[in-house]
Amino acid sequence: MEFLENLHIKIDNAGTSTGTAWLTSTAPAFPSASPVDGKTIATVTATDKAGYEAVIEAARQAFTHWRLWPAPRRGEVVRQIGEALRQHKSHLGRLVSYEMGKSLQEGYGEVQEMIDICDFAVGLSRQLNGLTMHSERPAHRMYEQWHPLGVVGIISAFNFPVAVWSWNSMIAWVCGNTCVWKPSEKTPLCALACQHIVSTVFKANGVPEGVSGLINGGRETGEWLAKDTRIPLISATGSTRMGKAVGTAVAERLGRSILELGGNNAIIVSADADLNIAIPGAVFGAVGTAGQRCTTTRRLIVHDSVYDNLKAKLTAAYGQLKIGDPLDERNHVGPLIDEDAVASYQKAIEAAKAQGCRFAVEGAVLTGDGFESGCYVRPCIAEADPSYPIVAQETFAPILYLLRYKTLDDAIAIQNGVPQGLASSIMTLNLREAEQFLSASGSDCGIANVNIGTSGAEIGGAFGGEKETGGGRESGSDAWKAYMRRQTNTINYSTQLPLAQGIKFNL
Repeated sequence: MEFLENLHIKIDNAGTSTGTAWLTSTAPAFPSASPVDGKTIATVTATDKAGYEAVIEAARQAFTHWRLWPAPRRGEVVRQIGEALRQHKSHLGRLVSYEMGKSLQEGYGEVQEMIDICDFAVGLSRQLNGLTMHSERPAHRMYEQWHPLGVVGIISAFNFPVAVWSWNSMIAWVCGNTCVWKPSEKTPLCALACQHIVSTVFKANGVPEGVSGLINGGRETGEWLAKDTRIPLISATGSTRMGKAVGTAVAERLGRSILELGGNNAIIVSADADLNIAIPGAVFGAVGTAGQRCTTTRRLIVHDSVYDNLKAKLTAAYGQLKIGDPLDERNHVGPLIDEDAVASYQKAIEAAKAQGCRFAVEGAVLTGDGFESGCYVRPCIAEADPSYPIVAQETFAPILYLLRYKTLDDAIAIQNGVPQGLASSIMTLNLREAEQFLSASGSDCGIANVNIGTSGAEIGGAFGGEKETGGGRESGSDAWKAYMRRQTNTINYSTQLPLAQGIKFNL
């Protein structure tokens, strides 16, 4: 596979790196198997404790130098990473598609997200500004500035094996931090490819060894990061269960965490919706990445007056979906990540039927030619009641629940009536409905859209959600502040020492 060779991916790769150096390990190797065809692509050596210590110490030492580089100079390095990603977009996009299973266009799109965040970070490197405040004391100046934290630990998930890492690392780097990345054990080769690309740019610019660290392994490796007092910030993306464990471990040592966890996202389809927009928005939101996005549309809350019409159109659209090899651009839906994901899909369907759901489009595990990996499933549509317990659960698979509503207040209550709070949307041409949905009494999610779906967030906005989604924010807007510490400075340039609040202290 030429894209592996062009990304310097070889069989039996070391999985631990301080940047340009790759470390040996006594830990066992583990395979990366593609859900596309079930074949093992390569094996990667897990990080042992000695390797972990070497990576963390290299990151700590590098921080003492990297933080002193002017931020625009750090931004220039990130700009060059963006250029390198442009050169490797085709090969890296194909690797993302093959190792993770998302469609080729989505694989390319994920690499484009990396390029976009590089561009954003370059501009940000000249705008890490604080405020100037007026002091109540004469001849005093007061202002705030932002300093880097130190080592940032990044734990990423399989469904976006490279983009979410870049959201964190590019911003953290221009802020002056060093990064240690623990990718999903299901997609390690994507991380190895990124480390090779970045290390080449770093070496050409004399960046200190240790600014970009990579470790590989399972749950235990993530626990090392979460519990390490030398790491002031952990950014973790994954399930709510995982996030609670990471958040607890980090909080126990009074560290900081950015948690991007589960989503149970809904689109409200109003009586005043344009169904020509609502249908494709719902379909892509529900079946894109085979339902394995944190922003996947899992609930479609439809007004009584348009329910039957929308159901008919949606069912017809599902009938046109092409399922198969994601590297074939004619296919819309690729496989789930592994057999465990397939089992979760089947279990959710069984629970939905037991609770009273009727399926407008039946689910199934696909077999036969082209489906030999056992990871391909049919996207399905279940008609449900909001009270069914299964509707409040997030299943990382293409299962869409159709729900009815009568009033907008009811729809918003249904939308908000789940533990998760990531992405939400309303399809309506009614200005009052749109504004109510976006108001304080509307959606309780971190992302609320009008006349677009729940997935497809742009890097310019802060990404994240509320409730069991974790409350973290990444990517755009002022999310950079999470990677820095705020310092308030007061300078007395007078010959006196007046005290605040008019306190007198005579000696």
